[in-house]
Amino acid sequence: MPRIGPFEKHSDKYEKWFIDNEYAYQSEVNAIKDIIPDFKDGIEIGVGSGKFAGPLGIGLGIEPSVKMGKIAMARGIEVKRCAAEKLPFDDCSFDLVLMVTTLCFLDDTDRAFSEVYRILRHGGFFINGFVDKNSRVGKIYQENKDKSVFYGEADFYSTEETVKILKKAGFRKFEFRQTIFNTLDKIDKIEKVEPGYGEGSFVVIKAVKY
Repeated sequence: MPRIGPFEKHSDKYEKWFIDNEYAYQSEVNAIKDIIPDFKDGIEIGVGSGKFAGPLGIGLGIEPSVKMGKIAMARGIEVKRCAAEKLPFDDCSFDLVLMVTTLCFLDDTDRAFSEVYRILRHGGFFINGFVDKNSRVGKIYQENKDKSVFYGEADFYSTEETVKILKKAGFRKFEFRQTIFNTLDKIDKIEKVEPGYGEGSFVVIKAVKY
């Protein structure tokens, strides 16, 4: 079952995070913008309230949380309620699939990534943004899981672990971006975006379906 409980109960706190952490949020959006290719038919898996799909020009998303989906729809995004592990789309339907901070909430990463692979056209791109579990922020999140409204049920992954799952699903040709080089309480401006991974807490992987 999708881990939607916290998002149904605390959608207001979710929205407030983006206000309280505006610079971190903009840094994450910029990291995705820096690596995202031109696309025609895009979809975000785990669209949440639309905070990423909106500024990235993606008009369709899937979201299991009713409350989060309603907020996204109010922002002009078409939302289908379903889980990442069973997507209601035909094979080769999209040229871009986006996933942002959804990885840690998946019930079955292998199945979800295989579904992403299935609905992508050959030559299409899977853009996955997440907090690396080995990063400064990732370690803080894990150490404080019991105190977190949202991350209590999360399973964090390292970049290496994520690439391994992507390869298993069939993806190739990986490219990386990273940002969030400070802890959230010390971010007082938009953070830089750099290629690679291993230093920034927020990592974006671009993978290709061949």
